[in-house]
Amino acid sequence: MDISADLTRIALAEDGELKELYYESKRDESLVGNIYAGRVANVMPNLQAAFVDIGVGKNGYYYYGNARAVSDGGKNLAKPKVGDTLILQVEKDAVSSKGAVLSANFSFPGKFLVLLPEDAGEIGVSRKITDSAERNRIREIVAELLPKGCGAIVRTNGAGKTKEEFEKEITHLAAKAEKLKTGEFIKPPALLLQENHPVRRAARDFYAPDVDEYVVNDKTAYEELLETGDYNGENQPQLKLHTEKLPLFAAYYLESQSEKALDEHVWLKSGGFLVIEETEACVVIDVNTGKAAGKGDLQKTILKTNLEAAEEAAKQMRLRNLSGIIIIDFIDMADENAQKEVTRRLEAAVKKDRIKTVVVGMTELGLMQVTRKKTRPSLKRQMTTKCRACEGTGRLPSLEWTVTKMRREAEGILANTIYDKLIVKADPRLLSAFAGQNNGYLLSLEESFGGTVSLESADLGFGQYLIEKEKQK
Repeated sequence: MDISADLTRIALAEDGELKELYYESKRDESLVGNIYAGRVANVMPNLQAAFVDIGVGKNGYYYYGNARAVSDGGKNLAKPKVGDTLILQVEKDAVSSKGAVLSANFSFPGKFLVLLPEDAGEIGVSRKITDSAERNRIREIVAELLPKGCGAIVRTNGAGKTKEEFEKEITHLAAKAEKLKTGEFIKPPALLLQENHPVRRAARDFYAPDVDEYVVNDKTAYEELLETGDYNGENQPQLKLHTEKLPLFAAYYLESQSEKALDEHVWLKSGGFLVIEETEACVVIDVNTGKAAGKGDLQKTILKTNLEAAEEAAKQMRLRNLSGIIIIDFIDMADENAQKEVTRRLEAAVKKDRIKTVVVGMTELGLMQVTRKKTRPSLKRQMTTKCRACEGTGRLPSLEWTVTKMRREAEGILANTIYDKLIVKADPRLLSAFAGQNNGYLLSLEESFGGTVSLESADLGFGQYLIEKEKQK
């Protein structure tokens, strides 16, 4: 977990390979899971919906009717009136001109289960826990521990957990639910519970028996996680504070991998490649033979390339957090058995994903249909911003991403080379962001590494910069 003044980057690596990457700007932190006391600003009776001011700019969208595709569970709630106070949870972040989607059904996720305060007695167990005896054991334990009126969904990580571990988690989540009772007495709009802090979310979502260690470069976040008691004990992952001068991502060889995560072309070992394009309606992944064309039997080459592409497409969906409708255009295969083999390979590959991913199947045109649950914006949406020069037809790295890259590059030079004088050249806006408020980061950089860093305004494009390095005499 690489935490800086402007953004948080969270990476999941397996055997040195980057598997998942999350990027969250302090300016655009996700609100999903947060609970607000909101004021009804407008009611749309024909839509059975209301727009609610929760104090975050755009009014949120709240459906109060008796049939909902998302998750209000068929509740038929009383029609709200303008000015009413409602206690609601953010279900989806705002997108473009649309405000956040709000729900009256609360859920409190933990490492092993999700507590549902309004689903009395309902206990669900992850389908990935397949042993019937274990499923029954878990149900009995959770049923005994659940507070009155509550339900729960046990996550995959709940497998093998003891009664004491479940009790600790349920007690912690129930305490959060209790805080909502004071919400009706608070003047709206007001935040009642911040549930989606990026560090706490990552610690919760990535917590699993096969995770060896968590590494964080921020002392405050380290101490906050340490206080939970979930680390550094028997059968628990290790929690480490990264204090080296070499930046965290560079120390774990993740910096270059994270930069390649936005490449449009992804090469396969066979010589083929994928082209990945995100549109408003769906994500398209095109498979090409590339350098593999013309090598031996054509049909065998196509099958081999498609099988590799199935594995790589699953990896890229996870890494880039691609979601919604995903269309994979495999190379045409005349053999029906070959099509089935590629489908099976893709189905096996997506099972490694924590996010629910469904391989729907091939269309008559030979296009593979996949759906992946939307949890947050894709990596491309997080790491880039619309290009002002081309009026949105292309994208460039965002200011926060560019500043973080500049800072990590500067730190790497001062920490690992003989150079102790840097001259950073960029446009004034980028230089100001690099230096930090009141030159705070610049002063800290010079103090930490003992070098000198000067800034020079240059006529460079948005997001472009140069770092010249010298050895002081």
